[in-house]
Amino acid sequence: MTTMPLTYRGFSRREPARPPALPTPFQPLDPTVINASIPTFFVGRNRDGFWLARDASGESAGIFLFKRSAMAFARRVSRPQGCALVFLAERFELDVENQGNLLVGYLKPLLRFVSFPGKDAGQ
Repeated sequence: MTTMPLTYRGFSRREPARPPALPTPFQPLDPTVINASIPTFFVGRNRDGFWLARDASGESAGIFLFKRSAMAFARRVSRPQGCALVFLAERFELDVENQGNLLVGYLKPLLRFVSFPGKDAGQ
C-alpha cells in the first residue's frame, strides 16, 4: 500500500480571518470625569429583555428581572464607597458569571416558549 500526503501546492495554511475587534462598552470612565477609585457599573438590557449590571473590570455582574434590582446589586457590591451607574442605550450580553438572580436562567426558555409558541401550542 502506497501513501501520499494530502497536500496541494496552491493550498497554504492561513490563520482564519478574525472579525475586527469591536470597542467594548465596559471601559472605565475618564478620570477627569470621575475619580478612578469609584467603581463603574454598566446597566442595561440583554436581547431577552432582562436587566444586566456589570462592573467595568468584569469582577461582578448579574442578570435581573427589574432595573431596580440591577441598580441595588451594583450599590450592594460597591459598598461602602458607592459606585457610578452608566445606563447603556444599546443591548449587551453578560460575558462573565451571573451573580444576580439565578432564576433568570430558568425563565429564559419559558419566556421564549411564551413569546414564540410552536405548532403544538394551537397554531
